[in-house]
Order: sequence, then C-alpha cells, then structure tokens
Amino acid sequence: MTRRERRFQRQFKALERLFPPLRGPMSTLRRDSWFPIRFPIALALIVGGVFSFLPVLGIWMLPLGLLLLAVDLPVLRGPISVLIIRSRRSAKRWLRRWRAWRGRA
Repeated sequence: MTRRERRFQRQFKALERLFPPLRGPMSTLRRDSWFPIRFPIALALIVGGVFSFLPVLGIWMLPLGLLLLAVDLPVLRGPISVLIIRSRRSAKRWLRRWRAWRGRA
C-alpha cells in the first residue's frame, strides 16, 4: 500500500470517528464488491452537485461524490485526502472561533 493510499484510508477512519452513524454505510460502500453500485452513485452525486441551484440538490453532493469516486480512482486519492484534511482543520478553527465568540457574549 502506497503512502497516498494509507493517507486516504486514515482520512476515511477520521470521518468515521467524526460521524459515527455513517461508519457502517461508509465501510460497506468501500468494499470492492460494491463497485457496480458505488460508481454510478458517485457520478450521480457529482452531477447533482453541479446542479445545486435546483431546490432538492445541493453543493454537499459534489464532495461526497468525489469522495466515493476517489475510492475507485487512485489519481483522486491524494487531492481528496488533502481536501478532507483542510476541511477538518478549517472546521476546527471555525468551531474554536464560534466557542470563543459565544463565551464572550
């Protein structure tokens, strides 16, 4: 397993710790036998994210679709890992700022 692959797997584990109810579905979707289902779902989520201006669809679909697509395409694993890391860091920073702001008020 390459360094990029290990980093990608670590980010999946971090997301599972962050969202415990999604642990089961995420581990199930990552299995190799789920490729025929995972790939069309990933493409549908990406297309839905592109059309986020429609009422039901949202921009949240785009990163989720890219995350699922990165399971099958090794080329995407590095950039998606970096995206997950940056997102987690910025979420922590915003949470700290919000707590500090809320503590002052």
